[in-house]
Amino acid sequence: MDHTFYDVKNKKSVTTKITECVTYTKGSRVSYAFKGKTEDGRNLTAFVKKEVWDKANK
Repeated sequence: MDHTFYDVKNKKSVTTKITECVTYTKGSRVSYAFKGKTEDGRNLTAFVKKEVWDKANK
């Protein structure tokens, strides 16, 4: 599945394949994110709502 990430280095949005669906927890708070990679191998992270994360994680 593809997702749009923001490339901070190039200051533009890029669409790439999701490599991983991850969660981050801090206390009782849970954040959902997608991981991806740029064409030159840099890591990208996009934080998303739980509903979007659930669809992609199936």
